[in-house]
Amino acid sequence: MIVAIDGPAGTGKSSTSKAVAAQLGLSYLDTGAQYRAITWWMVSNGIDIDDPSAIAAAAGKPEIVSGTDPEGPTITVDGVDVAGPIRTQEVSSKVSAVSAVPEVRTRITELQRSIAASAAQGIVVEGRDIGTTVLPDADLKIFLTASPEARAARRSGELKGSDVHSTREALIKRDAADSSRKASPLAKADDAVEVDTTELTLAQVIECVVTLVEEKRAGK
Repeated sequence: MIVAIDGPAGTGKSSTSKAVAAQLGLSYLDTGAQYRAITWWMVSNGIDIDDPSAIAAAAGKPEIVSGTDPEGPTITVDGVDVAGPIRTQEVSSKVSAVSAVPEVRTRITELQRSIAASAAQGIVVEGRDIGTTVLPDADLKIFLTASPEARAARRSGELKGSDVHSTREALIKRDAADSSRKASPLAKADDAVEVDTTELTLAQVIECVVTLVEEKRAGK
């Protein structure tokens, strides 16, 4: 059972995906963390983020390993635990530029497909282009949405001390960058189920997605 959960930042993708995977005994993959990891590596190694050719040339160098236990997902780069460093504002502000480089997307997409293929019990994969590009044959595709205001409130709650207005502006800017890039843009797959989480609690979103997965399983 492969479940693809896509959507922009702040819709509850990570929290929902982890909880659904844990509840249903599935593996879990946060694809955004992989793009953050390669961005962190580029920044740490002095690669010019404004030079796509430099990013492309280095895309194959870091070894990125993702642990898929939903109770404690891990991510390492060249053996170093980067779960904390990849969440910094510096990485967040640069990840769209790195992610837009086709060589980076090809590298990470191959990694994601191999992880999904080796998940014996099935897997929940969350990101921005899973249902459209990475796993177009996923058994179930879900696209989470929410108003920019709701997303900003959630994200600024996660980022302690951040300003809701500036968070909202940053999210809208990121949406525009991710939706307009040439390589695998953020988009809803034609056969995806859209779930608007604006008025829902996290528990309600999880319940909704678990129900969709169980219905799909029953229908197989």
